[in-house]
Amino acid sequence: MSQFLNTLHTVVTDPHWHVLADDTGGKGGVVPDYTPQLPKEVNNPTKTILGWTAGIGLAAAVLGSLVAWMLVAVGHNTERASLAARGKQGVLWSLVGAGGIGVTSSLVLAFYNMAK
Repeated sequence: MSQFLNTLHTVVTDPHWHVLADDTGGKGGVVPDYTPQLPKEVNNPTKTILGWTAGIGLAAAVLGSLVAWMLVAVGHNTERASLAARGKQGVLWSLVGAGGIGVTSSLVLAFYNMAK
């Protein structure tokens, strides 16, 4: 552990430490100046496919939640505790699935649009 701390201290405090990707005196660094872009022929269909996939997934999550709430209601009214418990688990997993779909589609679209 002391070797790690010693190296970290050297990196932070040494004035002669150079990062290879730094621009040294306006001569340009090792990493070329490049802005990545997704071609327009790929960008628009990708957005469409991701939009449809997210929409269908979220609709399925809402439908699953409605069915799960129906199971909870039927389970409580007929005094079937196992049916109500399954319905409660279904509601929870529908929420988790909807959150996962929303976060994943947002992250993928953010990565595709990052070059703009």
